[in-house]
Amino acid sequence: MGKATTTDVDAFIDALDHPLASTIRALRVLLLAVDPAIAEAVKWNAPSFRTSEHFATMQLRRPDVVRLILHLGTKKRSLPADVVADPEGLLEWLGPDRALLEFRDAAELEARRTAVVALIRQWMAQLT
Repeated sequence: MGKATTTDVDAFIDALDHPLASTIRALRVLLLAVDPAIAEAVKWNAPSFRTSEHFATMQLRRPDVVRLILHLGTKKRSLPADVVADPEGLLEWLGPDRALLEFRDAAELEARRTAVVALIRQWMAQLT
């Protein structure tokens, strides 16, 4: 789905009126750089990222924070609490199959880049 969905996400972000647009763009770039197998689309009215299935979707409802919901596609699953190492305590677990990352600005995202990439890679490993 490469080009067509990337074009859709470009158009969605360009039309977005959000005070943290630069953070949204930076998070998108970070996610796409994690692995060349990651594709994107607009799903659930936000940029969403997938390999074999969707695993991360931005939540853009709040003007003061960019949220990234990590999930395991459309099927309900459970992850053992210790399957994703989170030494910096960045994840807020929302349930047995989803977690939340929050960023208040692009500088915070950049400061946490290494930890966020490690979390995304571990999360993606749970898709198979």
